[in-house]
Amino acid sequence: MFKFFVQRPWLGALVGLPLAAMLLGAIVAAIVWVQLPELDTLTDYQPHQPLRVLSADGQLIGEFGAERRRFVPLKDIPKPMQDALLAVEDSDFWTHSGIDLGGIARAFLRNLTHRGPLHGASTITQQLARDTYLTKEQRWTRKVVEGLLALKIERALNKEQSLEIYMNQIYLGNRAYGFAAAAERYFGKTLDKLNTGEIALLIGLPKDPNKLNPAVYPERAKRRQAVVLERLAAVGLVTPEQAKAAREQSLDIHRPRRLSGVADHAAEQVRQEMLTRFGEEAYTRGLTVTTTLLYAEQAAAQESLRHALFELERRQPFRGPEATVDLPEGEGADDALDAAFDAHPDLGELRTAVLLAQDKNAAKLVLADGESITLKGAALRPLQALKRGAVLRVLESGKQWVLSQTPQAEGAVVTLDPATGAIRALVGGFDFTRNQFNSATQAFRQPGSAFKPFVYSALIEQGGWAGTLVSDEPITVGDWSPRNYDGQYEEALTLRQALARSKNMVTIRLVEAMGPQRVRAWAGKFGLDEERQPLNLTIALGTGAVTPLQMAQAYGVFANGGQLNTGWLIQRVQDAQGATLWQADPPKPRQAISARNAFMTSQLLAAVAREGTGARASSLLGRWDLHGKTGTTNDAIDAWFCGFQATRVGAVWIGYPQPKSLGERETGGGLALPVWAATMAVALKGQPNTQLAPPTDGLVQQDGNWFYSEYAGDMAIARIGVAEPAAQPEDAASEPQQP
Repeated sequence: MFKFFVQRPWLGALVGLPLAAMLLGAIVAAIVWVQLPELDTLTDYQPHQPLRVLSADGQLIGEFGAERRRFVPLKDIPKPMQDALLAVEDSDFWTHSGIDLGGIARAFLRNLTHRGPLHGASTITQQLARDTYLTKEQRWTRKVVEGLLALKIERALNKEQSLEIYMNQIYLGNRAYGFAAAAERYFGKTLDKLNTGEIALLIGLPKDPNKLNPAVYPERAKRRQAVVLERLAAVGLVTPEQAKAAREQSLDIHRPRRLSGVADHAAEQVRQEMLTRFGEEAYTRGLTVTTTLLYAEQAAAQESLRHALFELERRQPFRGPEATVDLPEGEGADDALDAAFDAHPDLGELRTAVLLAQDKNAAKLVLADGESITLKGAALRPLQALKRGAVLRVLESGKQWVLSQTPQAEGAVVTLDPATGAIRALVGGFDFTRNQFNSATQAFRQPGSAFKPFVYSALIEQGGWAGTLVSDEPITVGDWSPRNYDGQYEEALTLRQALARSKNMVTIRLVEAMGPQRVRAWAGKFGLDEERQPLNLTIALGTGAVTPLQMAQAYGVFANGGQLNTGWLIQRVQDAQGATLWQADPPKPRQAISARNAFMTSQLLAAVAREGTGARASSLLGRWDLHGKTGTTNDAIDAWFCGFQATRVGAVWIGYPQPKSLGERETGGGLALPVWAATMAVALKGQPNTQLAPPTDGLVQQDGNWFYSEYAGDMAIARIGVAEPAAQPEDAASEPQQP
């Protein structure tokens, strides 16, 4: 035999070279095999799942993590989707050993005879190996390792396990990993709700998830969908008629705008807490955090605050475009527009628009999603001097688009359950993407007249009551000459009248009578920082510093029988399997003031809400069981409304981040009160009017007025800064009065 090959060397080469190549290949494969990574990542599959933040009623309000994934067991993935995937990606999946030798041969010949990108023949198992352990660079060495890994995976996992991991692991663009996450990301649906066209589109994404992203490249995605549908029809998974109908059906894609959620500042607060507790694993363990927030109430708080800031901005002069981009004609315009929208993302319903053209009758603009809009009429006047490429803000009002601009003012809303301290709504600002500072918990601002109830409460503790008369005449201390907001002064007013009309002179005289130190210490009982309150008469006008959360907690004392509850946000933390890792133990309330003081002060605040500066709240909600107080600081720098009903307490603040006047006609009643009322309308929906009940001990009622038992009758404080009426002779008192 040897002599035979010696005499015919060409035949020896023909047989020997392939044998040598096979031997060399076997040696290389053996060397590579022992260096392959362990398969613990797959055999003990623990998918990276993001941190999810839910409202108390189960609505998603935040998600954190580089990978968006929803792990779904194979048994819960619709069979039509599994079959469609295998028909397109790996028709021999159930029978091959991990690699498709026929496909490899075809790809090899094609790559030898054609230029351009290298073609592969990757099975589902090979793709799983590549995505888990390797890179996507197209080299023969990587393909060898990929194939060997696929063989090793086939030995370690059964087919069902491999398919399950693949369908949950594969990257499908837009930060979505796995088909369940992609279905939510692109269509806002769960897998079982997808139609044929949507399934086909998702099945087409593994080929190139970035270039086929339907939110960015809808036409490419649609072409790829058509290829998939043709394949499904060819193998009999759908009929030609079904494929045609699916191709012709338009796709409702959820475009990935950078929209602020309804509770971004609250979700960020949760994220920071989870990072502290669990470290970086918080982003991959699939933790679910349930908060105390109520979704409808939270959404109402955010919407009403944004509306108030839009309305405030509408009263400001137009400041011009946010930017002007060089917008060439033709193909180059798309890149310039993309850059403009990236630099100036939409802010919720406040959309970014770029001016394309205008004449005396209309202006044409384009939005970030490609929609063209037209402005006409009065909206054209501010645009007359603007050039093509001007970056503007627009709002949809009814069925028309109107020119707007980004509000410069900020605001905050906090609502609590006064009985437990559970935070039901927390809005920390206009838009989290613009400003991550949480004004609800971090902004220390002057409360203005919203501070006055604490002064009145301090006097009640000393024997004051609703009828105590106090001088309202002007006062001057050194070079300080405060004034009443309305510019009107009276000889004397009762506590009830003075608080309802928010009279500054009366409150100053109360502080003067009790001393600033006593008032400051009393405010501390409500959870306000004593060191942040001034130790002089200006404390009467709320010149200290408080946060909206502190004010909500403080007003909750009046609603909760004198008990102070600390606001809390997180109810429980669960792992990816639903096991509870942490359960809240809500802070225990402490008795801040007596129940009788809380009740008597609340009666004064009820008068404010029925007939005083807060009466608009009762009118807007059509309720008689509200209590509250407006607050407007000097020069209208801060605007407040704080108030409560028996089951809910809330505080609203509006102001500029760098303090400056909101406008000479702006007030807490005009700006903050409507936000409070709109939020409470949702919070109190279905709640009956509830009268606060007086405590059974320590109070007496005389002639319809409430008194501390020990201060009833002549012991109560009758007047402050008001002279007693001169005594008249008995016989003179009996004489008839002259008209």
